[in-house]
Amino acid sequence: MRVKDAMTTDPQAVGPHTSLKDTAAILAEHRMAEAPVVDEEGHVIGVITAADILIKERAEVQHRRLGSLLHHREATELATKVEARTAGEAMSAPPATIEPWEPLADAATLMLERGINCLPVVEGDKLVGFLTRADFVRAFARTDGEIEREIRDDALIGLAVPEALEVRVEKGDVTLRGEVDTKYDAQAIPATIRRIPGVVSIDAELDCWDPDANCKVVVATRL
Repeated sequence: MRVKDAMTTDPQAVGPHTSLKDTAAILAEHRMAEAPVVDEEGHVIGVITAADILIKERAEVQHRRLGSLLHHREATELATKVEARTAGEAMSAPPATIEPWEPLADAATLMLERGINCLPVVEGDKLVGFLTRADFVRAFARTDGEIEREIRDDALIGLAVPEALEVRVEKGDVTLRGEVDTKYDAQAIPATIRRIPGVVSIDAELDCWDPDANCKVVVATRL
């Protein structure tokens, strides 16, 4: 599954000169917790979240209480957000972004590593979509049939005889049986399947040729 398959298309964005009042109204109207900030040419220059706006609600308290405890750079960033009047002044930048053709699993990894809840999707730095954690939840909730189709169309596509493998999916639990050419395939295929959104676990037992042992072996994988 690719980013383009899960992203929100035609996302609501704001400009850097949009006031915080108007930004808050846009987020509330569209029931969004965050929005990409784009320049006049559609390039993504940042992301503004409800948290960025909420800093204004407790601005003086936070500034006085935390200013003396933070590193100079962090204190400066906090002061900037406290004094912000526009989305461009309050946004987080530079933003983490991803392209629509990349695997959805890579987007999830990026969001977890960066500790972010949203991810602009870009082509040539121009906004084409938006990913949130809710999009990942929807992808994870796919049916067993949809998951099985992706396994056959993606994870098994490079095999000489992919139809020779038995694939069963039940409530996201994948069972894989059959024969592949190499020990590398027997180890790599279950790992690839495990990254498919909606897969809960995988139980694989694959026959393959082991050149080190000069015989056929069974590689069992539980993920």
